[in-house]
Amino acid sequence: MAATIIPLIALAVIVFVLWTAIRATIASGKPPPHSDNTTRSLEERHRVALSLRDRLSRKPLGTLLAEGVWRKLLNEVPGKGVIYDHHRDFCGQGLIRTENGVMLADVQDGGLYFGPPIAEWSTETDFVAFLARQSDFSMSGWEAAEPFFFSEDDWHRNNQRLTRAVLERYLSRL
Repeated sequence: MAATIIPLIALAVIVFVLWTAIRATIASGKPPPHSDNTTRSLEERHRVALSLRDRLSRKPLGTLLAEGVWRKLLNEVPGKGVIYDHHRDFCGQGLIRTENGVMLADVQDGGLYFGPPIAEWSTETDFVAFLARQSDFSMSGWEAAEPFFFSEDDWHRNNQRLTRAVLERYLSRL
């Protein structure tokens, strides 16, 4: 009998505490702390974006890293590759193995869907020449001289883009 009564008493206490907290929040007229307005002005968003941009490394990835990425991608099945993150909706840009080589594309829904190829490579020489000269800055979308990555859209710039850390993490996976 105690095995039934004790959980019921605990449940009643939990319901009472929650009910009291909700009533107090409603009575105060304030929104809960987690729903405070965090919307930034356009100027503030732009200032933060520039600050983040200025911290991006401009050091080229180099031939060794680019060759490693190419070789590992060629061991993937078509449709798999380097993706910034696997989650719902927009997942940034990825380097994806294709039947003929590798493509750079926007990734959706954790790699279930890809946008049209932004760029494609069928030879190691071309891919390595391209990737070796890239940096976190150029891949972020800020570098106008890099048309495959460049974006005038603030939302796409530096949003789940490929970085040296992402590529090194990809190479370290078994």
